[in-house]
Amino acid sequence: MKNIRGVTLVELLVSMFVAMILLGSVYMAVNVAQRSSAGIERKVTAQQDVKPALDLMAMEIGMAGYNPNYASGLWLNPATCATAANQNYKGIQEATTNAITIEMDITDSACTATDGDGAISRCNEIIRYEYLSGATDQRITREEISCVSGARTTGNAQPFLGDAAASGNPRTVLVINNTAGIPVFRYYDGTGTEIAAGSLPGAIPDIRRVEITLAVETAEIDPNTGQRRRLIYTTSVIPRNNIIIP
Repeated sequence: MKNIRGVTLVELLVSMFVAMILLGSVYMAVNVAQRSSAGIERKVTAQQDVKPALDLMAMEIGMAGYNPNYASGLWLNPATCATAANQNYKGIQEATTNAITIEMDITDSACTATDGDGAISRCNEIIRYEYLSGATDQRITREEISCVSGARTTGNAQPFLGDAAASGNPRTVLVINNTAGIPVFRYYDGTGTEIAAGSLPGAIPDIRRVEITLAVETAEIDPNTGQRRRLIYTTSVIPRNNIIIP
């Protein structure tokens, strides 16, 4: 019979050591992949929230001043629903770095027609966007204001991008324009010169382009960096109706 040589203690220890190294490498690779996947998932989720929000804002602001019937005295004071004192503001009745109120005649009083009826009343005809920069907010709201017979009947700002911390709703992004030092809304005249915030609202008739910038952070921390991921989206809108319609 041939001699059968067993495994020595040293060989067993070496084998165990090599196996532990291999297992440790596999664990580290899997852990890194999971952390990277989690970080990408947070970024994708933020993008899915921010991009549609920016697109809707741009579309609605681009419709500011829509007046298919060329009605006179059409524009309203959004705070009271009375006829606006300055009709030259047309479809942009408020313009600040953190808020904008737009008006457009897109429906009739029954909310059925899509060409307007020569009056501003309801059904998304007065819309206000506002950036709330407080530490417990860091969000943008959208408000649909309804006016019936010259009286304001509704107008409750709803969460649009982000939500209040006290709401208890999941917050995927935090809007950080304030901490980043970036205005949400910037306004430019026909020469491309930025209109100073101090010149508004008086310079509203000079607005020819509105730049919208959304600076956001993911609400959850990226496990790879230990920090929140930051994204910045921007677009420009030309409110053509507000320029053409008298």
